[in-house]
Amino acid sequence: MYENGFGLRLSKLRSDKGISARDMSLSIGQNPGYINSIETGKSLPSMSSFFYICEYLGVTPKEFFDTDNNSPALVSELYEDIKKLDYKQLQALTTIVSSMVRHV
Repeated sequence: MYENGFGLRLSKLRSDKGISARDMSLSIGQNPGYINSIETGKSLPSMSSFFYICEYLGVTPKEFFDTDNNSPALVSELYEDIKKLDYKQLQALTTIVSSMVRHV
């Protein structure tokens, strides 16, 4: 993922949470324009700041870079719930999801 791709991914994940760049910057202990400067490609976060960003967004670093996963926090939440289902419930859910994916 190139520098501008990083900013775009950050912007999408932040927007999905409905949080402004300014509020996120302040929430992770940075200056008000910090997230905006990353999203516009003017800077990149340090490794420790990147981990704070991921924690704030509720995603792992792997999920952050998995651009095929449009909603990593929701997918993680769903996965935790799916693990609690029994075999028949999983079969039913698989059928539903397969049907939905085919119609996309």
